[in-house]
Amino acid sequence: MSATTDGPEGPQTDTGTSTVAATPTTSAPQTGTGRRSVVTAAPTASKPGTGPGPSAVAAAPPAPVPLRPPGSRPLESAPPTSRLLARAALLTACLSVAAALLGLVRDQSLARLFGAGRDTDAFLVAWTVPEFAATLLIEDGLAFALIPAFSAALARRARGAAGDPVRSLVAGTLPRLMLAFAAAGVLLALAAPWFVAVLAPGLPDPALAVDCTRLTASCVLSFGLAGYCSAVLRAHRRFLAPAAIYIVHNVAIITVMYAFGGRWGVRSAAFGVAAGGCLMVAIQLPALVAELRRGRGGRTEPRPAAHVPPLDVPLLAAVLLFALCRQSQVLIERFLASGLPAGAISHLNYAQKVAQIPMTLSMMLSTVTFPVVARALADGDTERARGRVERDVAVAARLVLFGTAAVVACAPQLIGLLFQRGAFTAEDTAATAGVMRVYALGLLAQTLTGVLVRSYFSAGRATWYPVAAMAAGIAATCGIGACTAGSRGAVGIAAANAAGITLTAALLLAGTARRGVPLRAGAVLRGLARPLVAAGAATVAGALAAGVPSAAPAGFAAGAATVTVVFLLLGGAPGARALAPALRPVRSLPQRLAHALTTR
Repeated sequence: MSATTDGPEGPQTDTGTSTVAATPTTSAPQTGTGRRSVVTAAPTASKPGTGPGPSAVAAAPPAPVPLRPPGSRPLESAPPTSRLLARAALLTACLSVAAALLGLVRDQSLARLFGAGRDTDAFLVAWTVPEFAATLLIEDGLAFALIPAFSAALARRARGAAGDPVRSLVAGTLPRLMLAFAAAGVLLALAAPWFVAVLAPGLPDPALAVDCTRLTASCVLSFGLAGYCSAVLRAHRRFLAPAAIYIVHNVAIITVMYAFGGRWGVRSAAFGVAAGGCLMVAIQLPALVAELRRGRGGRTEPRPAAHVPPLDVPLLAAVLLFALCRQSQVLIERFLASGLPAGAISHLNYAQKVAQIPMTLSMMLSTVTFPVVARALADGDTERARGRVERDVAVAARLVLFGTAAVVACAPQLIGLLFQRGAFTAEDTAATAGVMRVYALGLLAQTLTGVLVRSYFSAGRATWYPVAAMAAGIAATCGIGACTAGSRGAVGIAAANAAGITLTAALLLAGTARRGVPLRAGAVLRGLARPLVAAGAATVAGALAAGVPSAAPAGFAAGAATVTVVFLLLGGAPGARALAPALRPVRSLPQRLAHALTTR
């Protein structure tokens, strides 16, 4: 299944002829398979999606002119249907689940081969590089600047701008960004000893961390190119290749660890990170080249180059600084944990990776709809953008609260089932589960932050309020973490993380009325009441059920089933309404089969 610009019945094309008279007319792009009316004499206007008005009889045969440039694609100018969005979200969620499962296999392999000690602590310091690169260059950073820019370029193309604004934007931005990514990667590799010394001053084996950091520094270039390709494709409503990048990345890491782990040790994981970054670019290039070629297809005459404004430097600085501040929570955790007994960084890492799975899945819909919100604002439709963001918040909150209840209720059983084998002991399981339960308390705020910040940057204009909100949360994380790390260890650091991101989410929600997409904060908070109550009750019931069986698999199954039943009874099915359009073909399949059999 491919989530391209297909309409409800498959790819839409115009097979008829589109002409207007020589007199001035205004008409929005139409899709379909029929022919458009010919209008003459009096100027007429048609609203998007309604078709032209009644045809008039011309006094003389008009000279036909194209209604839109031959290279433009009809569906790029039309708002996507709910069925298309649901299908894209479902596809992205399925691929994200596969990537998350492979991420668990990757972490299981790391724990099995190298345990939770000096070697894994050294690698996880180097793992900070791909973590930051993914946030800054693929997800929360570069995408916030590029997707609105390409959405605006697509809007210009749909309005008949000269040349191809999309290809002009690529030509004006990609070479410069590539040079910046390459220079940053080389600088990081050269500065690896200082990077390790600043990030983890109490690390037992800094030399190993330096070697791993130099290998992972290549991710600055590869992740930057992968993020650029992903932003362009998402703006074109192509989600298959961008959603698959983390699958190939994890496959590369796992393969290299098992192939060379015995010879290279934990350095094999760092080499796998570098190889996986190259695959992330390679898997998206065919779709990107096809989109850029399609944009100029059908043009028989040379056209003047489109003037496309360069990327807004203040906007790019704002989004990158926000992403840097958000990801710096990981730096704070590892800095504080580097002074704790060996294994504390690993316990925090494993707890975070498992706990963030519900958050990642809950944000799939907003990842798909971000280009839709950006396009709505580019078209001046603020009301459509607000409705879309508010629906995204409601769906994401329900999904993440359901996942949070399961994670907190079944934490020991889940960690034991996933990691307790090889060098990962029962003591590691208990420590990681305790950290994960506290860390999960901030998952709702993490999700709200990820969804709400899109409403600030979707207009393609610089705003510094999200940076200030994130800085306030980071300050809270630093202060609380410094006070609790000595007495509570890794659990205190996880509590500081949850408190800091909760403050950020509250500030972002409060500021939307005056900046970005004007959300109705009161309605958003009222919508969270029922799923919060359902999540609390499901957590208590699930923890009691999970503690009855002695075996971890049986305990996890009992706890997860109890959480599911209680949450559904009290809070309703999370995300069911949003994904219903994508599931309609599946639900109607038995009816269609029965109709086909009875009519033969």
